[in-house]
Amino acid sequence: MKKGVTSSGKRKTYHFLPAKYGRELLLDIGRIEKIPNFNLGAEPHQLSFYEILFIKKGSGYFILDDHKIPLRSGRIIFTSPGHIRSWHIQQAVSGYAVYFEKDFLNRFFRDELFLYRLGFFHQYRQSTSLLADSKAIRKYDTILSEIEQEIQQLQTDSPHLLRALLYQLLVLLNRSYSAKNGLQGDLYVHPVFFRFRSLVETHYQTHHRVVDYLQLLQVSAAQLNKLCKQHTGITAQQMIHDKQLAAIKQLLSQTDDTVAEISYQLQFSDPSNFNRFFRNQTGVSPQQYREQV
Repeated sequence: MKKGVTSSGKRKTYHFLPAKYGRELLLDIGRIEKIPNFNLGAEPHQLSFYEILFIKKGSGYFILDDHKIPLRSGRIIFTSPGHIRSWHIQQAVSGYAVYFEKDFLNRFFRDELFLYRLGFFHQYRQSTSLLADSKAIRKYDTILSEIEQEIQQLQTDSPHLLRALLYQLLVLLNRSYSAKNGLQGDLYVHPVFFRFRSLVETHYQTHHRVVDYLQLLQVSAAQLNKLCKQHTGITAQQMIHDKQLAAIKQLLSQTDDTVAEISYQLQFSDPSNFNRFFRNQTGVSPQQYREQV
């Protein structure tokens, strides 16, 4: 990965390089097998930006948080900022990697919720991958090739064309992902749900209960739960718990912070409540989980 790198605790974090092409561009693409320093190792690491991997060849598996994703031709993997990931490769992997910062889309479309409207980003319960058929792959390949060519011949108006291509790609992928996972695929219905999803990402450390979000959203608990069930199949409280749990697991597996320190970081009232919450969600204590991973 030809990107800036920082270290935190036990893991490396890779950052996007916006000036790689001599001017700011918050989107990039490359062939996995050719990108200099692309991290294909088993050491857990994370990105501070969004990435979509299109696997053409290879075998093994890719671990994204707690999800083990088999690598094979046609596999598409979606990663959001902060997800812990690692590669476990048996046969050499090749394919495309598309990566971008949220501002690449947000600045133009003025829709800060757009990336939360997509079923495969900021997802903690379901595996964020898709196995595409040959017809879909050909369609995606056409768009990927156009993105690649435009970046290779970058012009002052290229960002406009690249945004349109990325937007098209994301919408098509969301249709397929939603259909295969039985999710609501319409990007522009129920804005309250997408607002809730974005608020959970931002406030999960301080807002642990559904009631904490209701005033911000100006809806009732019944209305919010109905929307959450429609879009995800789970309740609003379960969505909050999923985000909390993902954050806890990352801290347990990737830092040396004590269980008590983690409980205070995530603003639980005391370590015993933190332990109880984690055991109820996973069946094991935080310390047992840390020893297992």
